[in-house]
Amino acid sequence: MKCYKPIPLFLLLGLLWAGCAGPEVEISGELKQWHKVTLTIDGPEASEADSPEGVNPFTDHAMTVRFEHESGSPSYEVPGYFAADGMAAETSATAGNKWRAHVSPDKTGVWNYEVSFLNGPEAAVNGGGDPVSPFDGAKGQLTVAASDKTAPDFRARGRLEYVGERYLRFAGDGTYFLKAGPDAPETFLAYEDFDGTSTGKAELKSWAPHAADWRDGDPTWQGGKGKGIVGALNYLAEEEMNAFSFLTYNVQGDGDNVWPHATRLDKVHFDVSKLDQWQIVFDHAQSRGLYLHFKLQENELDDHRRGQQREPVEIEAALDGGVLGVERKLYLRELVARFGYALALNWNLGEENSQTKEEQLAMAGFIRDVDPYDHLIVVHTFPRDQDDVYTALLGAEELTGVSLQNSWETAHQRTLKWVNESEASGHVWVVANDEQNPASQGVPPDPGYEGFDGKDNQGNPVHTLHDVRKYTLWGNLTAGGAGVEYYFGYQLPQNDLIAEDYRSRDLTWDYCRHALSFFQDHDVPFWEMKNADALVGNDDNDNSLYAFAKTDDVYVVFLPEGGAATLDLSEASGTLGVEWFDPRNGGILQRGSVDTVEGGDNRSLGDAPSDAKEDWVVLVRK
Repeated sequence: MKCYKPIPLFLLLGLLWAGCAGPEVEISGELKQWHKVTLTIDGPEASEADSPEGVNPFTDHAMTVRFEHESGSPSYEVPGYFAADGMAAETSATAGNKWRAHVSPDKTGVWNYEVSFLNGPEAAVNGGGDPVSPFDGAKGQLTVAASDKTAPDFRARGRLEYVGERYLRFAGDGTYFLKAGPDAPETFLAYEDFDGTSTGKAELKSWAPHAADWRDGDPTWQGGKGKGIVGALNYLAEEEMNAFSFLTYNVQGDGDNVWPHATRLDKVHFDVSKLDQWQIVFDHAQSRGLYLHFKLQENELDDHRRGQQREPVEIEAALDGGVLGVERKLYLRELVARFGYALALNWNLGEENSQTKEEQLAMAGFIRDVDPYDHLIVVHTFPRDQDDVYTALLGAEELTGVSLQNSWETAHQRTLKWVNESEASGHVWVVANDEQNPASQGVPPDPGYEGFDGKDNQGNPVHTLHDVRKYTLWGNLTAGGAGVEYYFGYQLPQNDLIAEDYRSRDLTWDYCRHALSFFQDHDVPFWEMKNADALVGNDDNDNSLYAFAKTDDVYVVFLPEGGAATLDLSEASGTLGVEWFDPRNGGILQRGSVDTVEGGDNRSLGDAPSDAKEDWVVLVRK
């Protein structure tokens, strides 16, 4: 039986008086389909430390808003949060009476809302609690117009949804999504312009190399703060990247400089102004078409065990020792409440996660329960642990994808394994390649950047950005993968902890852009295609050459080292055109030595237009 802390008389009298007039409710934002619409009420006075009556505003007040379209569908139960004075990004306020919830409405027309506001020990994470009048039961309506945005702004395309397939699909325009962008720095949010952010094991970032990429009209806070980090997102968007990742909690981890809480080791109070400033950055990212990859914890924090040995290690910062307790629930609820309205994101249970299967599923299940939009939930783990960890999770409804860490040269094989095994389980995963080993090197910078000469800082030779393009990027895509994020290693310029210049990999972003544009600009229906290496004689799925196909319709053949290819078209009929695409330079489709082939047998695809020893993509289709 739960017992709830009684509301003090002075607070009760104040609430009764307020009930005569009803609570102040403000609806703000652009009232348009797919946009962030914000509901703010004047609720109980509170502070980051605690409410005046000793109630923790994060654990003991539970605000939830039900938003329902006038047709009855959809309907969302949206968690709310304490917002201090409602302007904390600007004021750095730690106290106030503003309580807030965000919705991103799917449909135009009238939406009805009703506020639930409960009070009781741990009501926000464990349920229960008593209604707090006059806030509980507040009702109203808002009218949503059509979106007026254009792509790549996600508000032109709708929410990215897991639809039981290998790729996420936009709910608005029905198109499918392939991603490309940086997985580094993991300390993206360790930024000197954010409130309450201090140096740990790694220095804070200024993002100064990207300050010049900020544009008039872009957001800032507190008199011009934020230009560097906003500029970094602008650079990625202008390179036509569409994803980036970041840790939201790394206390006692490698960087030890990112946390959402009011202080470094306080796990039940949050830094309201810092999180408001994060929200400004994330909103800008979404407007520029950048998918948010939330890495919810670092390996050191997941369960007091380190790495593949799973040896007990006392980590003071670990949330509930890895299990789903008050600290972990509260952390997850706060992130969903503040950022879950975003249209394109995934929740990653943690970098190099070593929680038990039961802990992983409990954590994923809680996210699924509290996130009204059912965003993609993935898990990332050590390469040598994948067979054990991922195999045990196959078929689990709580998990909808995996984030792979593998050697750059095994991306094709490892992607294909988990695409095939998840399909065989009856619960298909979205499979991305998000970290490239060896961990010391990752994806190298452009030749010559900061004097980079092809060797790491230990003098060891490094694989090239061309290797990554061939075997990581195209290896993932032709295996049926959902795309890539690139890790920068820890022994190269602009490494994973200190990076703040995305131009260090400028050529690599070009290669990613060319790959994405190949599928988009040439109407290649990747969501209907599957790996077909056997059709080019690669029964072992090695790195000799790759094939990706929708049988009797369209075939993509990738030649990593150039040369010739023969394609098995015995299941195809009629005449198919043969065109070539340059993955190094992009551009239009080109003609090789063969213009067409006939279905019904093995057919030579002829010679490349030029540079026969370089990598090429061959597009064969009716």
